[in-house]
Amino acid sequence: MNLEILEAETWGLAWDALRGNKMRAALTMLGVVIGSACIVLVVTVALAGKKYIIGQIEGVGANIVYAGLVETSETQSLNDEISAGDLEAVKQDIPQVVQVAGTYDMTTSVVVNGQQYPVNLVGVTEGFQEIRNLVIVRGRYFDADDMRLTDKVCLLTKELASLVFPADNPVGKDIRIGELHFTVIGVFEERVGTFGQSEITGKSVIVPFSLIKYYAGESYFRTFYAQADRPDDVSGATLAVARILHSRHRPEAQYLVQNLTGILDTARQIATALTVVLIVIALIALAISGVGIMNIMLVTVTERTREIGIRKAIGARRNAIRYQFLIEAILISGTGALAGILIAVSIPALINFLVRFFPEVADITVPISWISVVLAFVVSCSTGLVFGYLPANRAAKLHPIESLRHE
Repeated sequence: MNLEILEAETWGLAWDALRGNKMRAALTMLGVVIGSACIVLVVTVALAGKKYIIGQIEGVGANIVYAGLVETSETQSLNDEISAGDLEAVKQDIPQVVQVAGTYDMTTSVVVNGQQYPVNLVGVTEGFQEIRNLVIVRGRYFDADDMRLTDKVCLLTKELASLVFPADNPVGKDIRIGELHFTVIGVFEERVGTFGQSEITGKSVIVPFSLIKYYAGESYFRTFYAQADRPDDVSGATLAVARILHSRHRPEAQYLVQNLTGILDTARQIATALTVVLIVIALIALAISGVGIMNIMLVTVTERTREIGIRKAIGARRNAIRYQFLIEAILISGTGALAGILIAVSIPALINFLVRFFPEVADITVPISWISVVLAFVVSCSTGLVFGYLPANRAAKLHPIESLRHE
């Protein structure tokens, strides 16, 4: 019972000491607030960035294999180009491949109501919408008859449709692409933007691939896509596609066959490394705040030397003195940690609440890592404990008679 009373008294003395100098305690606590908030926010930012980047890559298609002929200085033959036969061979010979598509893109212009607009014309085969996750905003996509009968129909990107038909529904309207007239049957957008790094740009028109021969004079593909059944099948499908392309063409022909799995793995590794680096920076901030706690506590011990002497003179043991100053350090660091965590958690929570009012980004959420919350609290309290021990130990070792003489 006496031990419980002593512990309660020690806590009370520590709390009264901090209340007696609120400004000093608050300023010392500020470093811990910043450090603990940094840990939570750093992990939150890293997780949000990782989630966004991986979502972008997976949205394009983490299970896609794509290939193209490498342009070399050597004389190339038309037979080196990727053909419809290559697509069929890949689809028939590789069990893991569930869909194939080919594209040919070129720069041209469209004319609407006498106005000319530069665009990227893309001829596509069946399967392109499924592989590239195209979203039809208005109208419809090509059907089998459009592909087979070479109907002069096209789809516009959402950005291009807004440009050439700012006040009208473009579906059913006539546009001229080069010398040919087309009927717009739909408006589309990419489910996940590729920022112009694919054949689809902001101002693109897609048409059935069979119509490309009117513009290019040939019927071959610049880019070839194969969609694997599962992400685990991508590596094997990539090797199989490369093998088929090389077996069906001249040995001198070179083909670049790639997939997004490597990029996905690299993105995860970069995100993890960035998280570690930022956490280290946050820990440095906490260490600096710990040094501040130690300095303030050392000054406090010096200022309260006479008080310590009085407590020892009336029977206080060394451990009681040590515990009192350790408790003060823990109160500073623990309270600062709670304040910093509260601020850090409130920011992403506020962002998640505000994005609900913006439909274009309503599906974006900023994740909160509760592991980082626990880590921030434990590390902050540990910082106060570690850096508070030296001042506490120094106070405990003061000689009572010398302390009472201290002015």
